[in-house]
Amino acid sequence: MNCYCGSHKSYDSCCKVFHLNGGQTETAEQLMRSRYSAFVRADGDYLMQTHHKRTRPIKEKQAIVNWAKSVLWQRLEILESTEDTVKFNAFFSEHGEADCIHENSKFVKENNKWYYLGYAENNN
Repeated sequence: MNCYCGSHKSYDSCCKVFHLNGGQTETAEQLMRSRYSAFVRADGDYLMQTHHKRTRPIKEKQAIVNWAKSVLWQRLEILESTEDTVKFNAFFSEHGEADCIHENSKFVKENNKWYYLGYAENNN
């Protein structure tokens, strides 16, 4: 089975590696992909662990997990990637209705580790 993130690798040799090593990715895009896979797997611990402490929504963790479990994830499409931003579409269906999250995500690297920070200013 290909990884949830859309790479042509297996989950075991792709995002699972990052899920097991606490999010030690080499690039912001790898972290973005691993976070998408964590949404598919409803892995709230990983989502919180890889979300920067300054913007981490700890109080919303259970709601995020519940929502991630309630939708049918379809695919991730990376539109553009820079050193610290990743523009993407995450396709899913909720209550039988197709939907898409379109985001230009901002990442920050601290102590040699990437973290999701939030929306980049230019979120077109």
